[in-house]
Amino acid sequence: MDFIAGAIGGGLSTAVGYPLDTVKVRIQTERHYKGIWHCIQETYRTEKVLGFYKGVSASVFSVSLISSVSFGTYRNFLCNICKLRYGSADVKPSKLDVSLAGGAAGAVRVVLMAPSEVAKVRMQTQRNPHPSATSAQLNSKPKYRGSLHCLKVIAKEEGFGGLYKGCSALLCRDCSSSAIYFLTYSTLCDWLTPAGKNKPGFLVVLLSGGFAGVLAWGLATPMDVLKSRMQVDESGQHKYRGLVHCARQSVREEGVKVLFKGLGLNCIRAFPVNMVVFVTYEAVLRFTDHFTNKK
Repeated sequence: MDFIAGAIGGGLSTAVGYPLDTVKVRIQTERHYKGIWHCIQETYRTEKVLGFYKGVSASVFSVSLISSVSFGTYRNFLCNICKLRYGSADVKPSKLDVSLAGGAAGAVRVVLMAPSEVAKVRMQTQRNPHPSATSAQLNSKPKYRGSLHCLKVIAKEEGFGGLYKGCSALLCRDCSSSAIYFLTYSTLCDWLTPAGKNKPGFLVVLLSGGFAGVLAWGLATPMDVLKSRMQVDESGQHKYRGLVHCARQSVREEGVKVLFKGLGLNCIRAFPVNMVVFVTYEAVLRFTDHFTNKK
């Protein structure tokens, strides 16, 4: 049931946080925005509300799948680690066990996540003027007609490797942030749950999930910036030769602060998104446990 609960939580969280994710990606990859509010205003002025939801359909599907794999992998890895170390899966895991399982879940997730991330970033940074925009803008046709078309074009123009652009940064981002994510959630639940209670309450899950997301995304932002920049680098541009080159070029041109572009947005978005993820995850698990026990 961990897979199903993770899928539902992931899908709902994407719908909640996607507009801010679009703004975050544009700020990270384009230099002409003066800040978050300027990006929101410009996006709405030229593309209206739909501009904030580019690629959302594919993202909801992919994030649901990825979240399912992430939570399922985390739980299975944790059970196997406990069996190997303590001889039983029912033993309370240590903080190291939780971190290792979280890091493993992040690594597995990257394999599935990379192509959808590339398509999402390309769609989010593509300009599709709204009919109310100027006629001069309306003459330009978008390169990508949708997420699936985007993947087809990338595979055709850049080969299979194009679907995994930025994979090194994505791997660094997700392994570390996933370890921190699950460790923070587990630790906060333990701290905030009163003695004698087996499971955390609704409010504890909300707060623990929200703060786990904020901390994980806060620390992951530098790699998130590099990932987005590498993924938006289309065929014919070849601006970045790899992760280290991207980091050096970005810092040389815009200073160290470039690595923290979108930090505020990542943290703002992470709190409600991850509250939804964990509350949904726990609710589905408890509902199924209750239904199974009644039988």
